[in-house]
Amino acid sequence: MTHALKTAMIFAAGRGERMRPLTDTCPKPLLEAGGKPLIVWQIERLAAAGVKTIVINHAWLGAQIEAALGNSSRWGVALHYSAETYALETAGGIAQARHLIGDGVFIAVSGDVFCDFDYATLRDYAEALAARDEPGMHLVMVPNPPFHPQGDFALNDGVLALDGEPRYTFGNIGLYDDTRMFRDLAPGTRRALTPYYRETIAAGRASGQLYEGRWENVGTPAQLRALDEELRAR
Repeated sequence: MTHALKTAMIFAAGRGERMRPLTDTCPKPLLEAGGKPLIVWQIERLAAAGVKTIVINHAWLGAQIEAALGNSSRWGVALHYSAETYALETAGGIAQARHLIGDGVFIAVSGDVFCDFDYATLRDYAEALAARDEPGMHLVMVPNPPFHPQGDFALNDGVLALDGEPRYTFGNIGLYDDTRMFRDLAPGTRRALTPYYRETIAAGRASGQLYEGRWENVGTPAQLRALDEELRAR
């Protein structure tokens, strides 16, 4: 494995409004499905792909996340936490955690997505990003779910475009060649990643792949119950 796939960031700072009342007392990434927290499914898959360092940002009930996960020695990875007074969104979260992420290619994923994605399949894309002179990204796309029928971006021959067909939905799994594109974003600034996606795609510096396996953005208590039942029946 290359050095390019050693680091990941899991976004875990959101309030999880649609999950209330469950998230009134428990941070959304710690909600359980199939006997383990949603974020643990992600940690296990990242560790299985050879990731050695995982940075987790948190805001709402963040102390619970640190208490539950500890230093992660049980998964063979080093966990580092980036505490936010209030959720800084995705780009803001990366800027705040730059000193923990370090240099080089890193994976960024949402802590509340459940999927069977094999992160090891990102190795070749990580190598390609590491060889670029300008900052780029690689996004994992999924078939459009019912709640997002128009998709986010077009994907053809591994290249993402703002317009065109076929269109797919970003699966909240991204590969970024380093934190250079966020260096002008001051720590503590609240900002989403969407403008960075659009700028990088428009500049022709974004690749993508379509993942058609098990993937779900677990957003409501009903979805969580259904996922829990499915996993327990496996």
